[in-house]
Amino acid sequence: MMKRFTTTLLGLGLCLSAMAQEKTDPAAIQKIRKEGLENSKVMDIAFHITDVAGPRLANSPGLKRAQEWAVKQFNEWGLKNVQLEAWGNFGKGWQIDKYYAATTLPFYHAIIGSPKAWTPGTNGPVKAEVILIKADTVTDLDKYKGKLAGKIILFDQMTIQPLKNTYKPDAVRLTDSALNAMAAAEAGQVAARRPGNPNNMMAQMLKMRATRAAIADRLKEENAALLLAFARGNHGTFFTSNGASYALDAKAVLPELEISAEDYLHMLRLLRAGQKVEMEADIKTSFYDQDPQGYNVIAEIPGTDKKLKEELVIIGGHYDSWHAATGATDNAAGSAVMMEAMRILKAIDFKPKRTVRIVLWSSEEQGLLGSRGYVLKHFGDPKTMVLTPDQKKVSAYYNLDNGTGAIRGIYLQGNKEAGPIFQEWLNPFSDLGAKTVTINNTGGTDHQAFDAIGIPGFQFIQDPMDYNTRTHHSNQDTYDRLVEEDLKRSATIVASFVYHTSERAAQIPRKELPKPAPVNP
Repeated sequence: MMKRFTTTLLGLGLCLSAMAQEKTDPAAIQKIRKEGLENSKVMDIAFHITDVAGPRLANSPGLKRAQEWAVKQFNEWGLKNVQLEAWGNFGKGWQIDKYYAATTLPFYHAIIGSPKAWTPGTNGPVKAEVILIKADTVTDLDKYKGKLAGKIILFDQMTIQPLKNTYKPDAVRLTDSALNAMAAAEAGQVAARRPGNPNNMMAQMLKMRATRAAIADRLKEENAALLLAFARGNHGTFFTSNGASYALDAKAVLPELEISAEDYLHMLRLLRAGQKVEMEADIKTSFYDQDPQGYNVIAEIPGTDKKLKEELVIIGGHYDSWHAATGATDNAAGSAVMMEAMRILKAIDFKPKRTVRIVLWSSEEQGLLGSRGYVLKHFGDPKTMVLTPDQKKVSAYYNLDNGTGAIRGIYLQGNKEAGPIFQEWLNPFSDLGAKTVTINNTGGTDHQAFDAIGIPGFQFIQDPMDYNTRTHHSNQDTYDRLVEEDLKRSATIVASFVYHTSERAAQIPRKELPKPAPVNP
């Protein structure tokens, strides 16, 4: 017991020693705080990304509008090396040109919903009976052969349950106890394991997906007019998804409409009771295959130190979104914060030692494609761990992609040696609620592309707000869900992190280089 206690004290002493050696620049922090908190433009940036550009599905006209605006804005701010850089081949763009759907029998009712991404339109107005289908396998459809032409299809699935009232608030902030638990996590706890066998779970998912695709193919052969899909969510909120492949050579599919749980259950109850349901719909979607390349937006504040200007501090967030709303919290919020951080640094006339680069990623929603393509192009291949010379030039990458909630700290991603540094940098912002450094990992966004090849990549801890309950990938993800004060605080903290990373004598410490990543089937 005494040995363990002594070891703990020794480790604490080393951490305190490291913190004591790490310096901050109070004068610079004051300038950053004044510009970020008193002269913020973050909401105007978010307005242009969301309300003006619209939904930003990968390779869609909306994303291209937003990218062109960002390029224009970066040039107006005086950033350098502003460009749209191709990261690789993506595939077709897609957008909704028109959507209307309603039940007309037993009474008129407008339906809350959205076409699934990359599905076709109805080729003009459709008015038809809704047919209830019970089918878990393709052979289950044999009894409907010759009966589905021109019909609208709704599936009777036992997994669909009646909605229940919720008694928890949609929007929440991290409590002190939750933050303390994150800060107290130990290195051995970093790699949280998912329950069950992941390979088995993946196999089951792929099997289910294949079955659904085969059923959809048969329904297309039967000339059904439209598929209706049950969307996760409640209270008029629905969470949207992908309905077809974006590959240039993807085969044709039926039009598919994802609708709110309330509207789906309404029709399901009627049909189960033997009541006739009729519906009308007019859906028009467009595909864009002239340029299948994916692009990221890049801009810089060039470094000025003779020895360090070739090194990089990179910040970013994904710029693309889903299509049922304007992608405000996912992830116009993170993109706007990172853009605002660059504006703040330019406004205080910052002349960084290291070059500061911002990258607004595309196609994150399809699997971090923009950041992974960028990393592969510039820094190395995680599958082989064959790295470029530039991999050693990146001090750190900072990411923001968990909604509108204010930054409350930072995930170390297992990088223990960075902990005392970041703790010192957060101390001047404890009054803004940002104080927590956790050894924990977090996943699902673009910092992982950097971490995978040994570049220190970090995501900030944010208040959850209503990200997971109401806005993430949903029809409610609009400008109205953004919290101005939170975004201002986040941009200010990011700008300070960038400042200190650039000016620091040494780069941010690195973890042991990862082993080559296995190729997933």
